[in-house]
Formats: sequence, structure tokens, C-alpha cells
Amino acid sequence: MVDSAELLALYEQMVLIRRTEKAAHDLFLQGLVKGTTHLAAGHEAIAVGASAALRADDYVFATYRGHHHALARGATPEECLAELMSRATGLCGAKGGSMHLTKAATGMLGSYAIVGAHLPMAAGAAWSARLRGTDQVAVAFFGDGATNIGAFHEALNLAAVWKLPVLFVCENNLYMEYTPIASVTAVARPAADRASAYGIPGETVDGNDVVAVRDAVAALAGRARAGDGPALLEAATYRHFGHSRSDPATYRPAEEVERWLKHDPLDIARGRLTELGVPEETLTAADERAQDVVRKAVEAAKSAPAPDPEQALTDVWADGGAAWRT
Repeated sequence: MVDSAELLALYEQMVLIRRTEKAAHDLFLQGLVKGTTHLAAGHEAIAVGASAALRADDYVFATYRGHHHALARGATPEECLAELMSRATGLCGAKGGSMHLTKAATGMLGSYAIVGAHLPMAAGAAWSARLRGTDQVAVAFFGDGATNIGAFHEALNLAAVWKLPVLFVCENNLYMEYTPIASVTAVARPAADRASAYGIPGETVDGNDVVAVRDAVAALAGRARAGDGPALLEAATYRHFGHSRSDPATYRPAEEVERWLKHDPLDIARGRLTELGVPEETLTAADERAQDVVRKAVEAAKSAPAPDPEQALTDVWADGGAAWRT
């Protein structure tokens, strides 16, 4: 169950993320975001729902499609957009860019460009929590394509053997870059159907329903904190854009796209709020607040200074230098 106040807050956070991603898209087309971006429009309910179920001191690891997780874990739109635009005020001081958003102070321990590489890292963070005697939980978010990567199986195996407090959450959007996951995977559910091989729970959830995600993650996180070990959650979702900004996604059937766009996480949450009696003007006000925050973030990021070249080697090594290498 969820009350209207909580759901309204979750809805507004999802709108904020959607607006921030739209701004990133527009800034890219204006030539102000260099390289590429991997937008997560359509995935918002997974990041927001999961974050609502976690504690502030829990750890989160994401993929290169990780804007939504960084924002859900406390990064601001201004920090994220400034990072994408290579500004000094960016989340990582212009050293990370779109694919490496990190905010350790809020438990967002990075987004990673190498597919599946962060799953063993999440297991390591969970192991550190075990060694330190805390009841923190580590959560690794990854795409369906990572389920066919060796690191996925290695991480699940060790996490199960050591009963680590780690959750593996698959954002299954049906495509591993441009290839349908179903065309190269023997099981119907690429993540959940593999859980039994490691003796851990494998569950599925509607990844576009923020309340369903929150409840599923809360239950599995509680299980992990109690010492019952890892679990695997497969969240069904769909990206509204192509794999990256260079991908028009013409390989996706039109009827499939239409069907999923009608199952938009924002529309689902908004419909539930209406059923709970929340007035339309309240929802409109939430939309406008999010839009205003992002508008100001874009202006601030555009006017922010470029990074100082003298700072290029700071924040690279733990002690601030590289003398140990010689």
C-alpha cells in the first residue's frame, strides 16, 4: 500500500528525472554534450522505487545508462547536466561524463561503461559491510545483456556462497544494445530464470510500477539485512529512446513501441494518484516544480566555468597523487 503523499513525492521525482533526461537530449542536439549519452527515459520507476526502499547508507552501482540512479540517490539535475557538459561544477568535476556519474557521499558508487563489470564490485561492497559488522545492503543495477556476461555469473556465485547482503536488479528492456535478448538467450527470463542455478531467490516485477518496485526491493533488502543472502530481481521495462543518441532504434517493431509507451511509469503513477483522489491541479503543480528545477539547472550548467586543467590529476588516486606508482 502507498498513501497519496508518498506516491506524489515518488511521481515528482520521476518527472524530475524525465525532464533532466529530456534536457540532456536537447543539449546533446545543441552540441553542448560531447560524446554520447544513454538515456533512461522509461526506466524511472526502477531507480525511484528502489531508492525509496533503501537506506541512505546503502550502496548503489549502475550501468552507463545510469542518470536515473544518480538522481534518485541524491545527485541534483544541475550536477548531472554540468557533468555531461564538461563543466567544473559537474558531479565528478567533468572527469566522468554521462557514463560515470558518481556521488559516494549519497551511496551512489558509480555508473560503469563495461557491461557487467560492476556486479563483482557490488559483491565486494556487500562483503565490506559484512566485515565491518553493519547491516548495509549493496544493489547492482544492470541491463538484460549483462546476464550473458561472465561477471554476472561470477558475482552471483560468490554472493551466494558467502551469503552476501547484495541485490542484483536487472532492468530488462528487451534489448542488449540492438539485439533482442530473447534471440540469444535460452531462458525466457534472462535474469530471474538463472537464480535457481545459484540457490538464490529470483523474482520478477513490473519495472514501470514504482510502488511494485519499491515493495519488491524492500522485501529483498530486508531479507539481505537479516543475513539471508543475495537475491535477483528482474524488472520489466522499456527505453523510450534508442540504445544511445546515435541509435534511431528502427529495429524495434512499431506495435511493440506503441504498447510500451502506453505503459509509461509516469502515467501509471499519475493514474494511481487520480484514483487516490489527488486533484489534477496538484499533479500539474508537481510537473511545473520539476520543470522549473530543470530549467534553472540547465541555465546554471550552461553558465558554469570549464574545469581547471590544473585539477586534471586530482581525485584520481586516494592520496591525491601518483607517487606510489614509481
